[in-house]
Amino acid sequence: MAAVYKSLSKSNGTSTHDSNDAEKKPKNRQRVLLIPSRGITQRHRHLINDLYSLLPHSRRDAKLDTKSQLHQLNELADLYSCNNILFFEARKGKDLYLWLSKPPNGPTIKLHVQNIHTMEELNFTGNCLKGSRPVLSFDKAFDGQAHTRLLKEMLTQSFGVPKTSRKVKPFVDHVVGFSLVEGKVWLRCYQIAETETPRHAAKDSKPSSAAAPLSVPGEKPGDPSVSLIEIGPRLVLTPIVILEGSFGGPVIYENKEFVSPNQIRSDLRRKKAGSYNSRAEQIGEGKAKRRDLGLRSGEGVREVGELDDRMVFA
Repeated sequence: MAAVYKSLSKSNGTSTHDSNDAEKKPKNRQRVLLIPSRGITQRHRHLINDLYSLLPHSRRDAKLDTKSQLHQLNELADLYSCNNILFFEARKGKDLYLWLSKPPNGPTIKLHVQNIHTMEELNFTGNCLKGSRPVLSFDKAFDGQAHTRLLKEMLTQSFGVPKTSRKVKPFVDHVVGFSLVEGKVWLRCYQIAETETPRHAAKDSKPSSAAAPLSVPGEKPGDPSVSLIEIGPRLVLTPIVILEGSFGGPVIYENKEFVSPNQIRSDLRRKKAGSYNSRAEQIGEGKAKRRDLGLRSGEGVREVGELDDRMVFA
């Protein structure tokens, strides 16, 4: 009986100790709400499906009817117990904007999505387990300015999959890379592929002087070689504005170099219209010149010269 009591006391002590450790350690409770607006195209829908498959801690909802009352997204996030929102807003069936928000207090980052290539379109050979956790890789340029550091933190909380997620698998087999080039964020996803090399092959192989392999610190002969294989999707994000609140509040950052696609299309139409107007003016000037010289029948006054039929046979 004493042995039973001792074993029970040990089990109770270990359970209380584990519960105390669990209470002390903070849990990373991140959940993302993926929601599009009305008017998205087929390519936009496939992009959202790709992101949903890569983010096991995300929840996808139906399309949002309104584009002016975006504060309703905070209520939806509270309803679904989400603390991150990725709202994809489509404009004119061509342009796609991404609202990256942290409800209910903010901040909110609005980005323009360009150069979209989905997994089905790219058809890469890379693959990863559905529900696995990614390794987030950020460019060193993100630490240069205040707004890029804020953008890095927002992307980390949105794309970083916590261990306590319900659908997560205990594997890390892909990398999500964010590169900052000329003020734009380039997103790429790669599979971590390991290839085991036999020990005898590693010992017998001699590196050639023409192409010597790169030496990795701590690598031993026979260790598996690690390579990256792209999975997809591909997209480029251009920061436009950062708001202090969640879908509202004062503007804390604005990209002065950003040119809206509407302005670009307007300039192209104006350029085409200018070339058409210049050609029309040239045609009008040529007609007027021929009319003044009397070369057009029935228009203008033709001068009568000495060799004219009316003067010769008068």
